[in-house]
Amino acid sequence: MAQQLAMAWSEWARHDAVALAALVRSGAATPRALAAQAAAAAERLNPALAAVLEIFADVRANPNTDGPARDGGLYGVPMLLKDLGSGLKGRTQQGGSKLTRSYVVPETDPTIANFLAAGLVPLGRSTTPEFGLTFDTATDIDALRVTRNPWNPAHTPGGSSGGSAAAVAAGIVPVAMSGDGGGSTRIPAAFCGLIGLKASRGRVPRPHFQSEYMVRFSADGVLTRTVRDTAAVYETLTHVPKGGSFIAMGPPQRSYLTAVESDPARLRIGLTTGMWGRATATDPIVADRIRAVGRAMEALGHTVEEVADNDICDWEILWRAYTTAWVGNTVGLADRARALGIEPQNLASHLTPMTYRHYLAAQRYGAADILRMMADNNTVTRQFGRVMERYDLLLTPTLAIRVPEANGPYSLLRDEDLDTWVARLSDACRYTMPGNETGLPGISVPTGLDPAGLPIGAQFYASWGEEALLMQVAAQLERAHPAWFNQTPPIHVTNA
Repeated sequence: MAQQLAMAWSEWARHDAVALAALVRSGAATPRALAAQAAAAAERLNPALAAVLEIFADVRANPNTDGPARDGGLYGVPMLLKDLGSGLKGRTQQGGSKLTRSYVVPETDPTIANFLAAGLVPLGRSTTPEFGLTFDTATDIDALRVTRNPWNPAHTPGGSSGGSAAAVAAGIVPVAMSGDGGGSTRIPAAFCGLIGLKASRGRVPRPHFQSEYMVRFSADGVLTRTVRDTAAVYETLTHVPKGGSFIAMGPPQRSYLTAVESDPARLRIGLTTGMWGRATATDPIVADRIRAVGRAMEALGHTVEEVADNDICDWEILWRAYTTAWVGNTVGLADRARALGIEPQNLASHLTPMTYRHYLAAQRYGAADILRMMADNNTVTRQFGRVMERYDLLLTPTLAIRVPEANGPYSLLRDEDLDTWVARLSDACRYTMPGNETGLPGISVPTGLDPAGLPIGAQFYASWGEEALLMQVAAQLERAHPAWFNQTPPIHVTNA
């Protein structure tokens, strides 16, 4: 290669973010060398994955460009920013869309400030589907770009944080930004064999431009290969500036890094692989794997019992509320278009077919629908709250399906009836979307591979504010079943 690398590929891929930060502290590595290593890995693998939109040339040359804190616990470790959600001042953020292809972030959002406070080095941008409206990361801004899964490039890495997941799983960087509005952290974690935590509503600060109530379902986060990396990032990620949020949960009650070093007390776990109000049964291979995880939890000393769908919530109300929020929020694309000098009647040429269908469908919702959505949200959130009074954790599949093909039935580039498409999406995401509706924290952890050699994820929900418990349980599983967590995909820096 054209430049000297910090370490051998095999050594680079072996280190997580915590280990890389330790190398920097000891003087065995420098932030510049680590940035060069990650950039070279992106150059090597991106032709196969299409996961990295941009490497910031100035950061590659000088990792202190955007001001990572030297006293941060992860100082010098390169990461990727998702091309959607919280942004870094002065950087392009396209959101996967032609409509916003030239948008430059005017002000650094609190989540990104927290990454910098942790010492992380934002090295570039990762791909996302248009405005994060699906989990198939395929876009068409200047040309077709289909992000690929490093376990099998014919398949999607998930999304909407698909580029981040593919890059982390392939070993390009140890940590990358994610965002989760319907499972967009947990879904790609499951499809790529990673750790993906969605925090409680109000735990992580929101972007400046987002309405905390009307976009109540979204939360920024990260994707990692190890539980301790997730814990290390969340030590700082949860800082919410004073006056910066009216739904801020406040700081966590205990250190996440300390929590993951010990096993939890005996837990009551409810297990469910049911329909959750959707039309299609969960893939039997996925359901069997989740029951195997349940048995693993019993072997670790916990109590596990199956939970019936009817004992969780009124599913008709939940799906009505979530669909109203999910589809209805796209009505705001008209205002965004006007701000860019584009008349709403010309939106079709600036959006993917399915995003445009979302926008058209949003016009059917009125004030009465929004008021009913608020009431519905209250109803189902309290119903889930009663479930979490009975159990410490709820164990589910992350997805009801196995990893689908890339640019397939869940792609925004399709052009079909919206209600049919949304029903297919919510069937697949039945276990993740309720966490966004209710604001519960959830984590996806790897459970090994299916018969086709693709990852399957298991999801745990805990009660509000219990992120430390979720990480503690994930770490206990990681220690008990390292083979589930430590497998390497065929497309990887060490064997590309």
